[in-house]
Amino acid sequence: MEHIGSGKVREIFEVDDQQLVLFTSDRLSAFDVVMHQPIPDKGRVLTGLSAFWFNQTTDIVPNHLISCDPNDFPEEIPSDWVGRAMLVQRCVPLKIECIVRGYLFGHAWIEYDKSGTVNGATFPAGLREAQQLGEPIFTPSTKAEEGHDQALTYEDAIAIVGESTYKQVADISIE
Repeated sequence: MEHIGSGKVREIFEVDDQQLVLFTSDRLSAFDVVMHQPIPDKGRVLTGLSAFWFNQTTDIVPNHLISCDPNDFPEEIPSDWVGRAMLVQRCVPLKIECIVRGYLFGHAWIEYDKSGTVNGATFPAGLREAQQLGEPIFTPSTKAEEGHDQALTYEDAIAIVGESTYKQVADISIE
């Protein structure tokens, strides 16, 4: 298999023109920085969590997961990848990260505290940090290859993925 990409914690390998293998390492990434000290078995935990949620949400939206069963993997997958690897369909990734918030926290709080907005949208005055929102909100960001992801306004996000795709992913994300 050819190694075709690296993320902060995942490695991507090409099986063929239709399938990839995603391998999840034990690297720790916090605030978009990869730490020097890995966490033992973190890759197994992340792979298990990902598989769980992909299976839980298949009635909402199809996903790329084919299998986490080593019996379905190509022969060249090392045995120590069991529990860390996923066989997936090749697909075109969105160039935005889909984030749903139920609470005013993190980057959303920082923006709100400065300007009264979240992802450029005006919110009521007087909200407090970590306050539960009346309903979940969709707050997309960039999917940065390096450095920090940046919050996107509605207009910025549709400029990247188009209005139809934006509406579709926002609705699916909230669901």
